[in-house]
Amino acid sequence: MAGIERERILLVDDDRNILEVLKMRLESKGYFVTASDNGPDAIDKVKKDGFDLVISDLRMTEMNGMELMQEVINIDPEMPIIILTAHGSIENAVEAMQNGAYSYITKPFDDENLILHIKNAVEKHRLTSQIKDLKDQLKEKYSFENIIGKSDKMQKVFEQITRIAKTNSTIAIYGDSGTGKELVARAIHFNSLRSGGPFIAISCGALPETLLENELFGHIRGAYTGATENKEGLFAKADGGTIFLDEIGEAPLSLQVKLLRVLEEREFNPIGGGKSMKVDVRVIVATNRDLQKGVVEGTFREDLFYRIHVIPIHLPSLRERREDIPFLADHFLKKHSKEMNKNIREFAPPAIQKMMSYNWPGNVRELENRIEQAVVMATGARITENDIFLPSAVGGDRFKSYREAKEGFEKDYVIMTLKINKGNVTNAAKLAGKHRTDFYNLIRKYNINSKEFK
Repeated sequence: MAGIERERILLVDDDRNILEVLKMRLESKGYFVTASDNGPDAIDKVKKDGFDLVISDLRMTEMNGMELMQEVINIDPEMPIIILTAHGSIENAVEAMQNGAYSYITKPFDDENLILHIKNAVEKHRLTSQIKDLKDQLKEKYSFENIIGKSDKMQKVFEQITRIAKTNSTIAIYGDSGTGKELVARAIHFNSLRSGGPFIAISCGALPETLLENELFGHIRGAYTGATENKEGLFAKADGGTIFLDEIGEAPLSLQVKLLRVLEEREFNPIGGGKSMKVDVRVIVATNRDLQKGVVEGTFREDLFYRIHVIPIHLPSLRERREDIPFLADHFLKKHSKEMNKNIREFAPPAIQKMMSYNWPGNVRELENRIEQAVVMATGARITENDIFLPSAVGGDRFKSYREAKEGFEKDYVIMTLKINKGNVTNAAKLAGKHRTDFYNLIRKYNINSKEFK
């Protein structure tokens, strides 16, 4: 009966004979065992090496098992500890469990009982570690630092969501498609007091009315033909956490009544009647529509609008924060290069110029898609202008002359480059791939004050 993946066990007992016998027994079962005959030495080993389990005798001369356990818990609160005890000290062993021990085993013990305790303890440690790693990954992925943006407009958004994350207020996120509304909603949840609860997301525009209502509120058995059992809705599943209703402007009027009730009373009835269900959820909604216009046109309830419009967040389009494009592009380049195992380190200046001058109707989502496409197509260590595939577009109310278009681009490009480099002309010229003197000539040509961007 071998241990799985050679779990590491630390044995602690001041009786060296027992220590050696027990070490041999566990090694014969496939475990990797480290032995220590005193508490201070065991503590040093815990600090230096990673273990899956500590097994310690309760009665030892230099430091007893209870004292050792407290020290180990201080070092690693998740470390499981099994206490070995004689029959006469079971009360002390129970006290040890109350203070954090995983379990205790009375002497003499048989191998099967010992291995069962060990298996259960290391499995618990493994699951606890996996859950902690997952939470850390989620926290890192959805931290505010992971939302790229150094522009003034995004800094204001960061300030706003940092202030409101710890509250329970309803939040309405406004922004064009592809601006990152769900990413912001997830960041708010994982930085809130509800981060330990579920985050449930659904698009109100992705399902027909009847299916959407069923998904949100569930149904009871017999509610309609084919409803052979009760179904839990997403509001119930989000209890204790956050529910994110994307495209709230697409919700039909009949469903808006139910949504209003949930927001006002924190309760709802599943389809088919049944007992009214109370829920503790934070609601975050998002839309790319003008909801106030919807109220005027009669497609969105006025009372629901004021209920969800408690804390509005407006996400700027990518064309409103062009100075963030190089940072976003670099982030996506690293992400997709790693995923595709390609060693692509940077963008050529003309590639940056090309991205800066494009209008990005699909916003950050479109930018990421184009970068991913470029990583696929690139053959060298640098993304070139030809690797960035962008559709040509003519903007404005009339077709501009070549000179007008060129000068318009030059002026916007110089301004954006100065913004990125906070008014540092030398760095801006370097990013643009131009001589410093030539860049100064462009600044003078368009009467731009570089000090405004410091």
